[in-house]
Amino acid sequence: MPSDPILDPRYRDAKRRVDALKGFYIHLLVFCGVITGLAGINMITRDDWWVQWPLLGWGIGLLVHCATVFTPFRLFGPDWEQREIDKQLKKM
Repeated sequence: MPSDPILDPRYRDAKRRVDALKGFYIHLLVFCGVITGLAGINMITRDDWWVQWPLLGWGIGLLVHCATVFTPFRLFGPDWEQREIDKQLKKM
């Protein structure tokens, strides 16, 4: 194991994962804050209900973000790349 943890591939993978989680949680907090604010504005200013449209659109985007962060299956992740590199090296 390298003496510098930044050079360790496991450290880099863990850092990448933590950054992805942090990005999702920030996205979730902003979503909750903005939708709450829009719902408040909608209640105060109008009788018809329009806030469901940004909620639906942004909610779909948030679900996609959630799926990319929390789904263990990665179609073209680092493991796949390494397996493909190994296959190509064996063919040479």
